[in-house]
Amino acid sequence: MRRRDVLKWSGATASLAMIPPLTGSSIAQAASLLGANPTLPRQDPFIAQIARSAALTAKRIAYTWTTNYPSVQGVPMAAIVPIEDLPSLPWLLKVLPVSIDIIVNVAASLVKLGVTGIASLQAQADSARSRFNASLQQYNQLAANNVGRGMPTAAMLAQAAQLQVTLFSMTREVSRIHDQLAATSKSMLQGNGLQYQNALFATTPLPAVAQSLDDDVAFARWRVAGPNPMLIAGVTALPPKFPLTNAQYRKVMGNDDDLALAGSQHRLYLLDYAELAGLARRGPAKFGFAPIALFAIPRNGGAMMPVAIQCGQESGNNLIFLRADRTADASDYWAWRMAKTCVQIADTTYHEVFVHLGRTHLVSEAFCVATHRELAPSHPLNVLLVPHFEGTLFINSLACFVLIAKGTIIDNLFSGPIETIQQTAGAGRLAFDFYANMLPTDLNSRRVDNRAYLPDYPYRDDALLVWKAIQDWVCEYLGVYYQSDYDVTSDAELANWVRAVADSGKIRGFRSITSLAQLADVVTMIVFTASAQHAAVNFPQKALMAYPPAFTASGWSPAPSGAVAQSQQSWERLALPPLPVSMLQIATLELLGGVYHTPLGEYRSNLFPFSSVFTDPRIAAAGGPLQRFQASLKAVEATINDRNRTRPQPYDFLLPSRIPCSTNI
Repeated sequence: MRRRDVLKWSGATASLAMIPPLTGSSIAQAASLLGANPTLPRQDPFIAQIARSAALTAKRIAYTWTTNYPSVQGVPMAAIVPIEDLPSLPWLLKVLPVSIDIIVNVAASLVKLGVTGIASLQAQADSARSRFNASLQQYNQLAANNVGRGMPTAAMLAQAAQLQVTLFSMTREVSRIHDQLAATSKSMLQGNGLQYQNALFATTPLPAVAQSLDDDVAFARWRVAGPNPMLIAGVTALPPKFPLTNAQYRKVMGNDDDLALAGSQHRLYLLDYAELAGLARRGPAKFGFAPIALFAIPRNGGAMMPVAIQCGQESGNNLIFLRADRTADASDYWAWRMAKTCVQIADTTYHEVFVHLGRTHLVSEAFCVATHRELAPSHPLNVLLVPHFEGTLFINSLACFVLIAKGTIIDNLFSGPIETIQQTAGAGRLAFDFYANMLPTDLNSRRVDNRAYLPDYPYRDDALLVWKAIQDWVCEYLGVYYQSDYDVTSDAELANWVRAVADSGKIRGFRSITSLAQLADVVTMIVFTASAQHAAVNFPQKALMAYPPAFTASGWSPAPSGAVAQSQQSWERLALPPLPVSMLQIATLELLGGVYHTPLGEYRSNLFPFSSVFTDPRIAAAGGPLQRFQASLKAVEATINDRNRTRPQPYDFLLPSRIPCSTNI
């Protein structure tokens, strides 16, 4: 069935489609594909080449391209989600308890806010939790019974299949409960204000970010350790469209500093949301912004601080607001708070549309489809990469139907017309340049790679550690199968894969691979994007973005202007979403940021009993490349933990133990 027929969900905890249960034959077939050591195409004897060709033909039937998906028109995606890419039992067992926690919190929040008549829904949520716990115990016992076996028995396979059916049924029930609670919230929730927003966290802990709403240091640090650490750029001078004067700069940063001096000393950093100009709108109910914000490191060192914000791209139509604290004029202080909120609204939009959806999910989709279609299951790159794509096609389908389709979550949360958001997301993905976005290149092009100039940039420092660990692993792995550059250039499947990625997958800048070193860089980038990069931009959704007063995706009144005095009420009208919208945002981001499935360095099949995909002793033997990679990740974890002891705030999003192997949520 096509995506539209397979995936018809609604709400943040939408139900999964009914998927055929695992069968003994499907597991045996998968096991046979993993049994032999990987080989390059020209190394196979004639009979093996015929089998290899037949396997690719079957894959090309299962994995087909389309660019006609309405939510992201023009973006290459899989036309269908093959059964092998649908959720595994371990994934369902991770998602369901988070989903149940969400509906329990929603119900408790409604009660806390005075809503009545939901006792039966609360009882259903409690029942779902009890039945989930029973299913989890059953699964744990099944896994324990299979320890030491080469293949599970027929009875075990039947039990796994029944568990799958039970979990599918439970997801539909949880979705139904959530939808009923959401409908109740729309019709019965009244009032607004921080006390009401905080009441939405009834059984879920109030995020720590709630204590940082007026904190300028935290506001600046979110640029280097928040959901979107990918836009901040060093500048030596300001663009003409942002005409901040030296007098204004000195008013904020002190008379002993100077704008030109700060630029020459590499102390100026700019956020420019020009790519959101098409999404900026002026009401009537929701408002969007494309601001410009300047940050600077003080002349005597210390934390990067915000300096000034212009809430739009055109200086003639937008005032520049200077940093102001509570000791300043009250109107100036609240205008500054409102300007910061305009940046937060833009950053939330930029993060979700470009950094998260476009540059991780949809990029990995292209590599996933090309890998299945052009690299035989016995190709070493297929064996390495497929675990990094587990769940990606499925979760991207979910995103297209539940997040970014008309009338769904993004349409409710974001300010721009959904059609414009879809077009912007698609254009952003197609503009993604593969080589330009490699981590070291991107950091250099944004002028943020030098620790001497920008000492506190946790994303950069931790990402480079993970990048290096992945790169070392990839080099070792490839070195087992490719002995020379000639092995690379003579690999016909690899050449076809490159053409498919560039042409059918529309990955900008992707080009012929002519050396082993280049191949290692390419594979490092693919693995990093699917695992670490997605983790860095996905998991802040729960830790930070699930608190709407700090990270709302729409403005609920216009940006501040100089014509009207501003107050706390002015800020609340701009920053605080209606309670049903906040409830939807919390539920969505708690789910998206709360599921950790299959850690980086653990390569397993998604079929019970979830065995290692590596059978080649040159890779998997004790003390071999895989174990060295796993040891390297543990060393990275220790280094990051040491860094977090001395950082102003811990940065946990790139701890290897919290990096899933694939983009599966």
